[in-house]
Amino acid sequence: MEETDGRIEVLGFKPQQEIIYNKLLPYTDQLDDESNKFLAEVKGNLSRAVQLRELRPGVFHWTTRLSTYIRLYGRKFSKEDHLHFINLYFELITIPNLELRLIEKFAKTLIILLKKRNLLSREDLVLPWKPLYQLTERCLYSPYEPLGLEWFPQTLESDLKSLVRVSRVYFSVESTQEMLDEFRPLLCPFDETMSKGIGYLELFLPTLLPPEHHDQGFKLWLDELLGIWDSTHNSPIWEGSIVGLFARVSYDNIGYIDWTPYVTKIFSRFMRGFNLPVGSKKLQIGRMGRGYDIGLASVWIVSMLGHGSPVQENLDKFFTAIESYFHPSNFGRYSFKIQRILFKLPSTFVRRLHRERYKKPSWQHPVPDEYKLTDEDITAFVESIKTCTFLSMFSKMGHMDAAAALQNLALMRPELIIPQILEKTYIALDTLTEPHQLIATVSCVVAVARTLLKGGKWLPEGPTHLLPLLNAVLPGIDPNDFTKCMVTFQAISTFTAMVPLVDCSMAPLHRDDITEQERDICSATAGFEDFLLQFMDRCFTLIEASVIEHTNAQDRSQTKVNQQENMVDVGLSSTFSTMLSQCSPQLFEAAVNRLYSYISTRVFETKVSGKMIANMCRGASKVNPTFTLKKFVPLCSDKILSTLTEHEEVQLEEELDDVILFNLQILGELVRSSSEAVLVYKDTLFKVLHSTLHLTCKTGYELSCTLLKYLLRSLTMLYPKEYCSIAGGFDKPLTEYLPMRDWAKPGDIHNLGMSWQTPTENSITVAKELLDTFLQPELTRLREFIQGAELNREKLLQTLNIVYNCIIGAGSVLPRWNKPYVTDISESQVAQGKTSLELGTHSEFGCKLFADLKEEIATVVHDLLHHMLATGEDDTKALVSIANINNSLLWYRGAIKQEFDSRWKSFTVVKRAMANKLHGKKQHLRALLIDRVYLQHEQRILEMRQMPYTALDRQILKDLFIMSTSRYSEVRKKGQAVLFWSMEHLTNSKRDIMPMMIGNLKQDEQISHQQFKGALYLLQGYGLGTLACITDWSLLKQCWTALVQAGHSEKPSIMKVIDCIAQKINKLFDTPSIKNEVSDGCIEKATVLYQSSHPSAVEVAPSSEEMAEAVSKLKMKNEDNLRTYNSLVIALVEMVDQGDLRWKFSQMAISFLTLLLRHDSPLPVPAIRLFVNNLAHETLVIRKLAIAAVAAIFKQSKREHKKIIIDPYNHAGCQPPTQIIPGTRPDNLWLHYDSKTAPKTKDEWEKCVFVEKTHWGYYVWPKSMKVYAPNEEQPKLDRTREELSEGEQLVYDFFTNESQVSKLIGFLSLEERKGKDKFDSKRFILFKGLFRNYGDMFVPTLKPHLERLASDTQESSQRCLAEIVAALIRGSKHWPFEKVSSMWELLTPMLRTVLNQLSVETVTDWGTSIATACESRDPRKLDWLFEVLLDKPIKESGSFLDASALYVLQGGLMQQEWRVPGLLHRLLNYLDPFLTHSYKNVRDRIGSLLTTIFLYDYTMPNGTLTTSPHRKEFVDRILPKLEVLQNPETWATSLGAQGGNGASDATDAVGSDPLAEERQTAIRLCKTVMKWLTGSLGRMVSAASVEMFQFLPLVVPLESFECDEELRQEAEVTLAYLAQTSLHRPPYTQM
Repeated sequence: MEETDGRIEVLGFKPQQEIIYNKLLPYTDQLDDESNKFLAEVKGNLSRAVQLRELRPGVFHWTTRLSTYIRLYGRKFSKEDHLHFINLYFELITIPNLELRLIEKFAKTLIILLKKRNLLSREDLVLPWKPLYQLTERCLYSPYEPLGLEWFPQTLESDLKSLVRVSRVYFSVESTQEMLDEFRPLLCPFDETMSKGIGYLELFLPTLLPPEHHDQGFKLWLDELLGIWDSTHNSPIWEGSIVGLFARVSYDNIGYIDWTPYVTKIFSRFMRGFNLPVGSKKLQIGRMGRGYDIGLASVWIVSMLGHGSPVQENLDKFFTAIESYFHPSNFGRYSFKIQRILFKLPSTFVRRLHRERYKKPSWQHPVPDEYKLTDEDITAFVESIKTCTFLSMFSKMGHMDAAAALQNLALMRPELIIPQILEKTYIALDTLTEPHQLIATVSCVVAVARTLLKGGKWLPEGPTHLLPLLNAVLPGIDPNDFTKCMVTFQAISTFTAMVPLVDCSMAPLHRDDITEQERDICSATAGFEDFLLQFMDRCFTLIEASVIEHTNAQDRSQTKVNQQENMVDVGLSSTFSTMLSQCSPQLFEAAVNRLYSYISTRVFETKVSGKMIANMCRGASKVNPTFTLKKFVPLCSDKILSTLTEHEEVQLEEELDDVILFNLQILGELVRSSSEAVLVYKDTLFKVLHSTLHLTCKTGYELSCTLLKYLLRSLTMLYPKEYCSIAGGFDKPLTEYLPMRDWAKPGDIHNLGMSWQTPTENSITVAKELLDTFLQPELTRLREFIQGAELNREKLLQTLNIVYNCIIGAGSVLPRWNKPYVTDISESQVAQGKTSLELGTHSEFGCKLFADLKEEIATVVHDLLHHMLATGEDDTKALVSIANINNSLLWYRGAIKQEFDSRWKSFTVVKRAMANKLHGKKQHLRALLIDRVYLQHEQRILEMRQMPYTALDRQILKDLFIMSTSRYSEVRKKGQAVLFWSMEHLTNSKRDIMPMMIGNLKQDEQISHQQFKGALYLLQGYGLGTLACITDWSLLKQCWTALVQAGHSEKPSIMKVIDCIAQKINKLFDTPSIKNEVSDGCIEKATVLYQSSHPSAVEVAPSSEEMAEAVSKLKMKNEDNLRTYNSLVIALVEMVDQGDLRWKFSQMAISFLTLLLRHDSPLPVPAIRLFVNNLAHETLVIRKLAIAAVAAIFKQSKREHKKIIIDPYNHAGCQPPTQIIPGTRPDNLWLHYDSKTAPKTKDEWEKCVFVEKTHWGYYVWPKSMKVYAPNEEQPKLDRTREELSEGEQLVYDFFTNESQVSKLIGFLSLEERKGKDKFDSKRFILFKGLFRNYGDMFVPTLKPHLERLASDTQESSQRCLAEIVAALIRGSKHWPFEKVSSMWELLTPMLRTVLNQLSVETVTDWGTSIATACESRDPRKLDWLFEVLLDKPIKESGSFLDASALYVLQGGLMQQEWRVPGLLHRLLNYLDPFLTHSYKNVRDRIGSLLTTIFLYDYTMPNGTLTTSPHRKEFVDRILPKLEVLQNPETWATSLGAQGGNGASDATDAVGSDPLAEERQTAIRLCKTVMKWLTGSLGRMVSAASVEMFQFLPLVVPLESFECDEELRQEAEVTLAYLAQTSLHRPPYTQM
């Protein structure tokens, strides 16, 4: 409390959450003022940007700055400001038709603000759910995206879902009921909307309501959704979502829900989801879903544990059942899933235990005490999972999941886990022939190392295993086994990082407070020195085995080292460094002495082995620089200087002796230590640098430059001095401090005792002396060279190398130039200001010493570049060095982004591996906490990369642009890499550089091929991005028009880059906004944020005049955007129309035009003309683009159809039910199709209320049921040409032009890819839009073509007809009865013809066509179609035609789902005589059709019996006919003797035996029934019904029936399905 009061006094407010690591930085006392200034700047400018309605760049830029603030300081603002930020961004993200990229940006920011839910309670914040739902609906189910009228950013969907997840905690109490009202109408189990409805419920429903509001929360829906889940047993695709919801509600409300009735079902379904092979044949059957998400299922199971629930008992049975599948010899598709459960279950259990016992209380309701996990619960859980976990250690999937599981289990019950791991490990360490076993066991020991060393009440003997384990793993340092070597390094470094390597063996003589156990451990610590020295000897052996032998000069020049050697080097050096940091002074000296004696008598090459030795020296110098440097600096410097003094000609040798190189390499690593220790050897190091910086040998002067760089860094950088596991070191007497008691002790973040190495005035003065001595002469040499002096290329490269290393050596103290900002390219009304960050290195003293040095270097390098371009452009190495220098001048301030990212990733991995997840509270090792503090410092350095754009930056970027367009590829690549990074981080620099790029794309004699190619590469961008998708309309216009006109070079390399740019544009382009609006709500929330105090915004609030002017500016900007958009479209059209473009660029222009299609702005008429005319283009690619574009244009010009609200209960003439009754009810019977009552006249048609969506009314009706108004109230269909818009007239002219239509149909009926063509949805959408927008206006023109296609049996012609017919049926949605009737008069004979001539190639297309035609259409509108399809589909004219007709019929029926019970009854009666059809393909299709017919025989909880056909009646009718097949062993022989094997489709070799003939008929019936059973069990919603198992006694004997192979296989598959299906639940009460 006192600390909080102190923070309020200092800051002026109580911060929500600070980054605790900032308090440990050496300059922490300056951070409060800095953060307040930064926050005030963000609040003021963000508010001002919103008030001035400037979304780009103002709001966008300051949103980025807010994210930077949170990264640097955490949520270091008051609760008041926290709420103001959230409310402002919530208003911003819910602006109607907001640009998609801005939605993504604001969503990410809101996620950051809402992520830490413990900071804001439900009393503090209430968010409305409806705006988020509307936003999600717009983005996830956009009607425009499939047509190309809107292009979405790739991460938008995941960002929006994450936003909803963090927001739903704050939805109001009433929101649950509102959501149920909104989403329940979507719950039709036969329709795809079920997935949407369940998905929305899972995403939006709040589950963290306080207990007093549970009756308005989960109690409104839990039983209902559990009933739905329990009634569907075939893994529907939405099951994962509903299980996710159950898992969340169970975890959020532990102790408030009784899961007991469902426990056994949950485990049965969970196990079934693994799809484990069963039986001797191990058949795995397919299901709709993919089983449960392991993480969600684990949360659900763990949340139900405790309070005497039967969950633990079921968990025991579950692991017993699947134990054999974990055996290393068993492997299959299931292995990954069952391995993951071993990791997920314990980690989730630990998370729950942490929540209940150790987590800091917050506003969220706690778990009731009686429902918390007890010690007995923990033991039972660990015992249940233990056996399977130990089995999986040696799995073929790897040991990582098992190691993670054992780590979590050991945290809870070490006495049950660790002894077994140790036993297996000792056995593996004694076995040399099974490295896989060794690696697995050692990895698992490493995972539990912290728990092992901690010992404690439950595992007191744990620490005694340290020395035996360390000594036992030492042989693992084996140069011949890389993996074993790396695991050994990991084990040693992990153990020693937690243990002070101090000899405590004398402690029992000086202390009387030591226990017997501690006495044993103390005596064992005497072995630390032997272990350390043996480890070093092993490392030396490894190093000697890694030496690269150079056989010739060419080998010496090779610089690449393979990845394994690099990893061994890193593993060795980090392990040795860790050990030394944990050593007592005596052990440290012994280790350094051993290292000294080894190095003093040997010389190594510098690529691999020398590097390893040097890194070991660096590790020693970091721990105790005084002792280490005293040992090694005189040794190395004497060897270097004496060799150079004795042999003066050495300076001129191109290949130096390894003695100089090796010692120079060691010296370069040694100086990477504290400045105080290094300064002792200042004169010696200066001598070495003077002697070696200008060596002729390239490797020599590069190593000398490295020495200079690290020497400067040690003098100027800020870094932690030590990484010991205990603050204060280990040099205290044993009477005061017993190190062994601190084994595995976590660091105390509040008392870390960090000591920092900071630049002093003395060290900065020496750094200045170094730069004056070694940098200034080089700059002078460069100036002289620019003025004409001689300087050969090697010396020039050497000079540039020295300059570069000086910059990145002293970069942390070199101040950035203070130049005026570039203001002529920014359109912002808001300041792009920059708060400078304190880094602890930019002292006033240093800034004065180094003032203008960077600018001086930049000027020299600028002049040098232009001199070289004029005189020696082919010196690529020097030019690459210039690019490196420019990069370091711009961006190096003491940290490198790539190195930081690598270290952050490494830190995260180690933290995750070593964290104590049970106790939490940042109980990490001290070294890890120190590393995190230093990473925080480096992050502050790197955040300085977002800089304003100054005049000197502009000069450097222009130089980089010149280099990026060089004729030499090495220079181009380097220049481009630096330029990309710079443009990304210098505000507004893209606007400055892009016009220069675009200018180089023009066809001009003064623009060289290299400049042209370089500009293309720049536009292509690096990684996945491209500059050609910039969101500025003006630049986009310049860029795209220039690209389309860039066809003046035909070189393959140029074409390749242009193709890549075009592909990136097509992949990454997302629709920029034309019209931006800022709502009054946003202005209001921004004003509130501005007016908040502590800290108060320093920027002046916009005046009323400025705000009024902002409105007009926004309007002008929107108008300008629209003009630029239209001019870009027209410019591209004109380029194509002129015909001067080559085909590739013409296609590119047209593809750009398709990207520019929008739903909120009509396409200019010239573009419509281009696309419509290209519908009949001879080039396939252009024709496809035109088809897609015209379909989108039809969507654009679609007229809105009026809807009216109806009362479905009033329409049905009944009262609403008092409860939810899914299925067929009196109030939805009017939706059912009946051929007798289907509208046959105009009057009946107009009286009929059509409902197109299939799911409406099945579960519940929507609160507001909307249907289309009568035809007379809809837009006019029969329009003359004069009544059409200009764009529509172009369509009219095309489709009334007989030759154009004939040409189009001719192209559409051509084959594209033989054997691979399919029903084309884009063509379908084109014609659907045509018939929807224009009615039957063009049917007369198309009619002869349709009739010709119908009579043509060619595959491509039939496909074209199928697409147009489907489009015609769907496009007639709003036609009046007369037009629909005449349409069917045309189509009916055509369809009859088609059905009589179906072929293998066309049947799939016609099935798709009819299914597409029936999709989302009221079946009463399709009466004509159903009559055609049901008109004797089985004509006995050939098995293929019969099966095909049934297939097409099935496609139509499937779309109508539950609304056509009459048709299903009629079809079932029709099929009855054909169940014993003699042809297999017909029987198979009938079996599949039976699956569809009985699919709707499903009753939801509290639902009614369906009026569709029932399985029970069918089975009762069929079973007696199959009795003749009982006891097949009695009649199979006679069947075989008579020659009938049953496998023939159409032959009955049964003679005149009526009984045999009856059996043959029964066999065919049986095959049909089994096909129905397997189809049903794979597709039906509910569990297998009781009547299905009545076939079991009949099918079982047939599995071994050898006289008919087909029958036997069908029986085998049927039994596999029956074996793995769920049994039918007790029926719900029938209504």
